[in-house]
Amino acid sequence: MLFKSNSSSDEEKRPDLRSTQSALSIHTHEYALDIRRSNPYPHAEESDVPVAMAEGHQLKKELEPRHITMIAIGGALGTGLLIGSGSALAAAGPAGILVSYSIVGIVVYFVMCALGEMASFIPLPEGFAGYAKRYCDESLGFAVGISYLCKYLIVAPNQLVAGSLVMQYWVSSDDVNPGVWVAIILVIVVFINFFGVKFFGEFEFWLSSLKVITVLGLIILLLCIMLGGSPTHDRIGFRYWHDPGAFAEYEGITPSSKAKFVSFWSVMVTAVFAYLGTELVGITFGEAKNPRNTIKKAIRLTFYRILIFYILSVLLLGCCVAYNDPALLKAKKASTSAAASPFVVAIKNAKISGLPHVVNACILIFIFSATNSDLYIATRNVYALSANGMFPKFFSRTNKNGVPIFALAFASLFCLLAFMVCDSSSSTIFNYFVNVVSIFGLLTWISILVTYIYFTRAVKVQGLDRKKFTYYAPMQPYGTYFSLFMCILISLIKSFTVFIGEFAYKTFITSYIGIPVFLISLFGYKIIKKTKAVKPEEADLYTYKDVIDAEEEECNRELAEKQAARGDSKGLGWWYDHSIGYLF
Repeated sequence: MLFKSNSSSDEEKRPDLRSTQSALSIHTHEYALDIRRSNPYPHAEESDVPVAMAEGHQLKKELEPRHITMIAIGGALGTGLLIGSGSALAAAGPAGILVSYSIVGIVVYFVMCALGEMASFIPLPEGFAGYAKRYCDESLGFAVGISYLCKYLIVAPNQLVAGSLVMQYWVSSDDVNPGVWVAIILVIVVFINFFGVKFFGEFEFWLSSLKVITVLGLIILLLCIMLGGSPTHDRIGFRYWHDPGAFAEYEGITPSSKAKFVSFWSVMVTAVFAYLGTELVGITFGEAKNPRNTIKKAIRLTFYRILIFYILSVLLLGCCVAYNDPALLKAKKASTSAAASPFVVAIKNAKISGLPHVVNACILIFIFSATNSDLYIATRNVYALSANGMFPKFFSRTNKNGVPIFALAFASLFCLLAFMVCDSSSSTIFNYFVNVVSIFGLLTWISILVTYIYFTRAVKVQGLDRKKFTYYAPMQPYGTYFSLFMCILISLIKSFTVFIGEFAYKTFITSYIGIPVFLISLFGYKIIKKTKAVKPEEADLYTYKDVIDAEEEECNRELAEKQAARGDSKGLGWWYDHSIGYLF
C-alpha cells in the first residue's frame, strides 16, 4: 500500500500530518524532492512540518552498509566482556557465567529483532523516542529518550576515566596527571564527531574491526590454552568445571544449592552490562544508506555474533581460569586496565609473556571506540528529543556536515565530569555509575519491546502482512513477551544482594535510581501534555513509507546493474560479502 501523489483515494488514507508530526522517515538532502512528493500536505505551514524535515535540521544519510554492520557488533564489544566477565566468573563459576550470559543473550537477540522490524519498516531519525511516540505513546517516547540520554551522558565520561586508568598501567599517575589522558581522548572524539557521520562511520568501522580481531584472537588463544597449546603444555580441558566446580557458592548462604543459585543470579546485572550497547546501532539507522537491506543484514547476524563473541568467550574463559584462582580474585580489585582482565589471568597462568601489554593496548582501543560511539549516541539522543518537540528546537540545528552541533556541545559538556579523575578520591564515584548505566539500559530494552508490541498490533489491525516486510522478527510474540518478562524481572531484583549482610545503601540507590527517573518522566509528561496511547487502528504506518519503498527499489536496481556488469567475475566486494562479510 504505497502513496501515489495523484491518487485521490490514497489522499483519504493518509493520516493528518498535523496530528502525527512525529511520523517521518527520510530526512536528507538527497531525498528532499521525494519528501515533498510524499508529504500529504505539501502546502502545509512551516509549523506543521516535522522538525527533522526542516531546512538546517536534517541529518545526512552517509553511513554505508559496512559501517552499520561493524557498528552493530562493535557497539556491543567493550570492557564489559574483557573485564567485567572476571568478576562474574569469580562470583558464579564457569557454568553460572555461561548460563547468565546465555539468558541475557537471548533477551538481547529478541530486543534487536523487535527493533530491526520497526526500523526496517520505516527508519526514523528520532531513534527509540520516535518509534515509541509514533506507535505507542508520546509520553513513552519522552521517557525512553530521557533514560537513554541519561545512560550515555553518564557512560561517556565514565569511559574517559577508564581510559586514564588504562594509561596508568604504563605511566604512573605520579608522573602524568590522569586529566591529561582524559583531555587527549576527549579532544579526539569531539573532533571525529564534529566532521560528520561519514567520518565517524569510517573511523568507527576500523576501530570496530580491531575490536573484532582482538576478541577472535583471544578466543583462539583460550582454545589453545585449554587444549594444551601453551608453553606449560597443560591440557586443562574442563578440569575447573569439576574442581573447584561448575557453580560458585555465595558466601554466607546455606544450603549449598541456594548459595549457588544466589551467586548465579547475582551476576545477571554483570551480563546485562556486558551486552549494553548492542541496541545503539538502532540510532544509526536514520543516517544509513539503503537502510532496509542494511538493517536486515545487521539484525540477522546478531544471533551468531552473540553466540561467538559472548557465549563462546565465557565458555572458554571458564575452562582456562578457576573461579577461586587467587590471581582472578586479585584482578577483581584492580582498575580497568589489563590487570583487571580475566583473559590476562589465563595468559599469565599459561606462562605466555608480553601479551598483557598487548591486551592493555586492546582495552585502550575498546575504550576509545566506546567513548567515540557514546558521544555520538548522546548527541543523537539530544537531537531526537529536540526533533520530537521534547527539547528546545535549537538542539536539532545541524551544520553543513549534518551534525547536530548544539547537541554535540551539550553532550561534550557532560564529558567534562571525567576531569574528576584528577582527584583520585573522586574516581571511586564512577564505580557506582556501572549500576546506573545498567538500569537505564534495561529500561530502554523494556521500552523497545513495549513499542514493538503496539507496532505489531497496529500492523495486524490495519491488515498488513508482516511476512512481506523486508525483515520480520522470528518467534513472535513469544520471544518479545519472554524478553519483556526477563527485563522487568532483572530490573526489579538485579541488586538483591544488597539485602544480604550489611545494607549497602549506595549500591541500592545507584542500582534503582533509574526506575523513578523513568516513571517520573513517563507519567509527568503524560499528565502535563495530556497524551494518550496510540490506538492500533490510528497508528501511522504509511506516511513517508513510499519514500523508503522507492529508495529500496532504487538500491536494488543499482545492485542488479552492478551484478550484471560484473558478470561471472568475482571481485573484492564479492569475496568480502561471501567470506568475512557473513560475520561483519
